[in-house]
Amino acid sequence: MTKQDAENNQKSAKVAYFSMEIALEGDVPTYSGGLGVLAGDTIRSAADLQLPLVGITLTYNAGYFYQMIAPDGRQVERDIRWDFSSDFEKVDVKIKLDLQDKSLTVGAWRYDAIGRSGHVVPVYLLDTDLPENEPWQRNLTRVLYDASPFQRIVQEMILGICGVRMLKKLGYNEINTFHMNEGHAAFLIFELFDQYKKMEEVKKRCVFTTHTPVRAGHDQFEYSLVQDVFRDRLPANARDLAGKDLCNMTQLALNGSRYANAVAEKHGEISRRMFPEYDIDHITNGIHMSFWLSPYMHSLFDNELGTAWHHDYHSLEGALDLNSTEVWRAHQKSKYDLLDYEKSHSWVLLDEKMLTIGYARRITEYKRPLLLFSDLERFAKISAGKAQFIFAGKCHPADNQAKSFIKNINDFSDYLWNSYKVRVVFLGNYDMDLSKLMVSGVDVWLNNPRRYREASGTSGMKAALNGVLNFSVLDGWWIEGYKMDPKAGWAIGPGTDDPDAEKKDDASDADDLYTKLQDEIIPIYRKNLDDWRERMKHAIRLVSFFNTHRMVEQYAEKAYKLQKQPLWKSLL
Repeated sequence: MTKQDAENNQKSAKVAYFSMEIALEGDVPTYSGGLGVLAGDTIRSAADLQLPLVGITLTYNAGYFYQMIAPDGRQVERDIRWDFSSDFEKVDVKIKLDLQDKSLTVGAWRYDAIGRSGHVVPVYLLDTDLPENEPWQRNLTRVLYDASPFQRIVQEMILGICGVRMLKKLGYNEINTFHMNEGHAAFLIFELFDQYKKMEEVKKRCVFTTHTPVRAGHDQFEYSLVQDVFRDRLPANARDLAGKDLCNMTQLALNGSRYANAVAEKHGEISRRMFPEYDIDHITNGIHMSFWLSPYMHSLFDNELGTAWHHDYHSLEGALDLNSTEVWRAHQKSKYDLLDYEKSHSWVLLDEKMLTIGYARRITEYKRPLLLFSDLERFAKISAGKAQFIFAGKCHPADNQAKSFIKNINDFSDYLWNSYKVRVVFLGNYDMDLSKLMVSGVDVWLNNPRRYREASGTSGMKAALNGVLNFSVLDGWWIEGYKMDPKAGWAIGPGTDDPDAEKKDDASDADDLYTKLQDEIIPIYRKNLDDWRERMKHAIRLVSFFNTHRMVEQYAEKAYKLQKQPLWKSLL
């Protein structure tokens, strides 16, 4: 196939996938956390499964931010200095956007996600840092998730409106599904309405995935701001579509879509309660198996399961037949890699022989990063000489409460070592590369959010894939995972069958966390390694379901209406 043939084949894409952030590679800072990482895994699986899809996101020439930890334990942010011209191919196409009373020029860069068969899913990253624009306009795509409402709404206009225009100008004329990954891209509905003039025609072409189980987390803008940026170009039916009092991007997306879904079974229930007037399905999230599997487990899977597991995720249902000793050896190599990294990035030197528990995710109040430290003396007595802990995670630069949590963890680390010789480390600048080390190198993955505030939580899936046992509140994906196989980890606190589960306070959950750590987790690791190794294989088996190949197939059938048979079967 010639390059031109390949180009024409890609431009026959049927699905356009819009996401404010997409984690393409660990050292390409076009993402901040879970939403972007999921989007990257989705793109990778689409490429592996030869899905006719194209991605749209933004460039960020200062990234999200580089996180440093100051000597006193505080988070310090620095702009990332990078040149995306070395990672992307510049696109020789520009489009215009009327913004307030000025014209904005938007260009693009291209990144190719190449699947195992060679199929390419192109991703276009929109850019305003162009000489045609005024200095303030050039900065519009500078930083991901700017706290300014004006900057935020304009970025969402660029993503949604300019994304549609860019695809059209590039020659993607066969797209029949515009997939909004969260509400950030919902202004594309206004652009499509301008083209088709009827909402029925727009709805035929749009699908929407919500990731936010809390009303306050959905983007909303004052109509005075919306009117200011759109001027007379705002559709007359905007308030009917997006809400009377505030422009709610989720409501706009729901009103403009033929299909909407949440990202876990419980999240679907919550989303339907939040928006009872809409039919919201659920497609549980997953992870890209090849991308997140450690090189040592990768070799083991190839040797014992055969290479078909790369496409046929059902192969992992045979994980219980893996050699337990080899699973343990592979995990120990990953653990050594993690602790080798840790020892060169921290003054707290961890012990390879000790049970290692990891907590790594966005630092914010509802994820309760300090729950483990609720009773320092009890925690220390349980852990001293038996368990050590690695924390990592960024918080938004404007979230001062979350910044205090990071400082607290570092302060607790000093106190616990000085008083009890308990090792606790906080690793700075959590990104995909560090995540790969942690989800494969710790022994237990800890997650303790407030109940039903976690839409899915894919980091626990990555840990399970690598034989790491989950220790988590029953929320998001872990409700489904723990129900499938309780031997794959432990639950913190009550299950969803308890009507008072949401009312449990921090003290109740901390007590259960300490009790299980003391009575079950530590004793099994220290005294019954055969049981532990067997549990590791139960964890791996979970990912026969919790993977993005299965997830993408469900989107292809339920949302895109592309194919009913499993896509991987044609690739074997």
